[in-house]
Amino acid sequence: MTIFFPPCAGSGLRLGLGGAPLGNLFEAVSDGEARQLVDAAWHGGCRSFDTAPHYGHGLSERRLGDALRGQPRDGFVLSSKVGRLLTPDAAAPRAQHGYVDMLPFRQTWDFSAAGTRRSVEDSLQRLGLARLDVAYVHDPDASTHGTNAPKVLRQVLNETLPALRQLKTEGLVGAIGLGTNDVEVVSQVLAEADLDVLMLAGRYSLLDHSALPELLPACTARGVRVALGGVFNSGILATGIRGGAATFNYAPAAREWLERTARIEAVCDAFGVPLRAAALQFPLAHPAVDLVMLGARKVAEWDDAQAMLRHPVAPEFWAVLQAQGLIPLEAPTP
Repeated sequence: MTIFFPPCAGSGLRLGLGGAPLGNLFEAVSDGEARQLVDAAWHGGCRSFDTAPHYGHGLSERRLGDALRGQPRDGFVLSSKVGRLLTPDAAAPRAQHGYVDMLPFRQTWDFSAAGTRRSVEDSLQRLGLARLDVAYVHDPDASTHGTNAPKVLRQVLNETLPALRQLKTEGLVGAIGLGTNDVEVVSQVLAEADLDVLMLAGRYSLLDHSALPELLPACTARGVRVALGGVFNSGILATGIRGGAATFNYAPAAREWLERTARIEAVCDAFGVPLRAAALQFPLAHPAVDLVMLGARKVAEWDDAQAMLRHPVAPEFWAVLQAQGLIPLEAPTP
């Protein structure tokens, strides 16, 4: 099995750093705190990093580039995304799209060939680096684009991906993929095009198994390596339901997810397994998955994730979850 995203050096933990919090997602992080986090991840062995223009309108890319620029360039894998272009505007709101204290830009969708090239070149300018190891097409799905989604899909197939392939031949991009939380759009693209990698958020977790029946087996068969984001489903699998304000996919969790999480927590309690440990370890058992991208905000969150990945979990724990119908019988378990 080919591994594209490297595990943590020294420990072998299959954990990467996701850059959305570095763009001030939901709350501000200072430049100093951002640098401390990236430095702590690096010194902890992390060699896989992800960002996007969307994350703070370039703020995440700037911070990540500043922190990584002095490291050996062949020593890490860095990904960013295309699909949104940033235009400077002194009057742009400082809070947009869930990000606060962001840079003074407005974003527009652009999946054209010219827009794709500009997006990559702009990202490299913000990062201060000469290449991306991975360029993902960001959020080309129906939930994002609504009735315009079929047109977006055709443009991704006819313009975005060919432009990325050209950038790959020029050495500006190493691998090509999609970055999305939508299973269907990945299947639609794979029906007509080849991808190297996939960043899939929230669709293969301890709660949401929608990628398991068809998409992940297709990725395994076609050699598409997967990095998973959103394995806590935006909060509920990190906090559990006991705090009373659990979120699932960035919204208050519906009763179905609350009840299911409560049942999983009961099994966790019986076996002495933290919910976070189960949430991090479960999806890594699938052969298509290289690693989990953790959107940590603080050094303490990064350290906790490393501890949770090391936490011993008895095989019987997974068997009980399967017996109770909480994870599919066909799901690979650690």
